[in-house]
Amino acid sequence: MDTLQKIFETGNFDWRKLIDFGYLRTISFVDVIDILLVAYILYRVMKLLKDTSAERLVKGILVLAVALLIATQAHLNTISYLLKSVFTIAPFMLVLIFQPELRRIIEQLGKGNVSRLFITTSDPDATAKAIDATVAACGDMSKTKTGVLIVFERTERLGEIVATGTLVDAAPSPELLKNVFFKNSPLHDGAMIVRDGRVYAAGCVLPLSGSQNLSRDLGTRHRAAVGMSESADCVLVVVSEETGAISVAIGGMLKRHLSTETLQKVLESELLEEEKPDKNRVAALRDKWKGGFGK
Repeated sequence: MDTLQKIFETGNFDWRKLIDFGYLRTISFVDVIDILLVAYILYRVMKLLKDTSAERLVKGILVLAVALLIATQAHLNTISYLLKSVFTIAPFMLVLIFQPELRRIIEQLGKGNVSRLFITTSDPDATAKAIDATVAACGDMSKTKTGVLIVFERTERLGEIVATGTLVDAAPSPELLKNVFFKNSPLHDGAMIVRDGRVYAAGCVLPLSGSQNLSRDLGTRHRAAVGMSESADCVLVVVSEETGAISVAIGGMLKRHLSTETLQKVLESELLEEEKPDKNRVAALRDKWKGGFGK
């Protein structure tokens, strides 16, 4: 590690020696482990920020850093001075701006949950319980014609969508789902987000689909479900307030008039499979549900 430290401190970095493996010969096994650990920590921190509004702020800081580099190389002294002044007070600004994220990290450290900061775990049992609760609740709400819109996250996090609603973070149950979508509930008009087998947020606003191929008798819930499935790899469950029909939206496609048994099978096949969703899934779904989309 002494070699790397001297390189960064003195700035005497000769790329020709790197090509000739001059520096690489002096790097020890401990140096490699050190570099890999730092890279992994940075990766996990970026994953943490990805689900928050801080992601856009980080991108803005990177743009300013690139602008400072270009201004310095181009000898734009005034711009360089202003950008350097910004970065001088940047650490204090970041502490204030990232206060919620820093507080969450410190709380996890205080609770001893260090692994939760760096290791993302997915519990199939929790997802299976969420599916069972959803099917049971949708079956009951279908009979009472209660409007339902539930989003199951998969690989893509929906941080911006969650920010439009109210955080819940509760274990799913048929009673909880029915209370959220009860017509007098303040959260019944929005979408519920299910993340890692838990009810993560409710009352969220989803983008509407602009597709002209959808049936005109579809309401806002169905168009929002299709629109969300077009922009992310999530699975959405809809119960119509007019007819009580149960529908599922995946990959911009809508399958309507499902029984509770079919809903159970679809959710299990989409959410409990070990394989990650890929582009061929859309074609497979078209074959499996041929003639049933968009009706």
